[in-house]
Amino acid sequence: MHQLSRSRSHGFARSAAVLLPCLLALAACKGGAGPADAQAKPGEKPPEAVPVEVAKAGRRAIAASYTGTAPLEPVAESQVVAKTSGVALAVLVEEGQPVRAGQTLVRLDSARAELQAAQTAAQMRKLEANYARAKQMAEQNLLSANDHDQLRFDLENARAANRLANLELSYANVEAPISGVIASRSIKTGNFVQINTPIMRIVDTSRLEATLNVPERELATLKPGLPVQLQVDALPGKTFKGAVARVAPVVDSGSGTFRVVCAFAAGGELQPGMFGRLRIDYDQRADALVVPRAALLDDESDPAVFVVQGGKSKRVPVKLGYLDGAWAEIRQGVKEGDQVVVAGKTALRDGSPVQVIAPAAKGAQVAAADAAAQR
Repeated sequence: MHQLSRSRSHGFARSAAVLLPCLLALAACKGGAGPADAQAKPGEKPPEAVPVEVAKAGRRAIAASYTGTAPLEPVAESQVVAKTSGVALAVLVEEGQPVRAGQTLVRLDSARAELQAAQTAAQMRKLEANYARAKQMAEQNLLSANDHDQLRFDLENARAANRLANLELSYANVEAPISGVIASRSIKTGNFVQINTPIMRIVDTSRLEATLNVPERELATLKPGLPVQLQVDALPGKTFKGAVARVAPVVDSGSGTFRVVCAFAAGGELQPGMFGRLRIDYDQRADALVVPRAALLDDESDPAVFVVQGGKSKRVPVKLGYLDGAWAEIRQGVKEGDQVVVAGKTALRDGSPVQVIAPAAKGAQVAAADAAAQR
């Protein structure tokens, strides 16, 4: 019995010697899991910094404006028509030639009108002589009052007929109704011209106008006299200054718009028919806090920007004021001097690490980051 007990004790000791290292190893694995998980795995890289370009929020003058497009139209335009028929003996102007009101443009054959004027003039002189003698006879009571009145009425009728004949004769010289430039000409010397048929078109290019159909919400802001800037595709890089000439006081019920007419001095470069982009400035702020418009995230309902703080990006909601070209006024959310991301923002998330690069180094890195984010 004693030998059996010794044998069992020896077996338990061997079993304990085998199990103890296993239990210690298991305890070590469980106890060391926290520190191992808190550190990055040896084969895993930290997130790469996104290359971005930044700009500082600063102060500058900014304008509130309304922009639109419209063609340029002449302030006055006229179709030249002949008031009588006849052969064009001479066409005195060419397309593009400036003319003044009353200048003779075309001379028509006037032989028939000259004969008619001469005939009525002779009849008028005859009746004038008869009436002079009748007046003397009436003073001597040698002519009845009725005969005297009849001769006076005949003379007045002859004078009217002569004035009409001279008027018809004057129509042989086709004159410019307004001052301007010959825009088109449809006849040549020797052509037969029909009465009341348009033969030329004159446009007054001394002043050009552009008419905008503006939404009714702008009715209270756009007034006559406001400055207007104009750019046309035909003259790139040039800006022309004008002013609001007239504002229609009535809103069109069908379109919900009203007409704003802007006027510009032609100056020899602007021409009727050019298509222009107009900007009407209706308010100014001399010291507004602004950021580049490129910094705004593409979300009109919730405007925001990315601000770089401590090497990371932070999405900051902002309250916008006026938008003026490449600048956006910030009324709330960003302070002066804050660095806002203007390039590379499509690859960012709130808290992303960033690498600020110089504008000259923007190049392929920022473009690659934007392309990767869009994919």
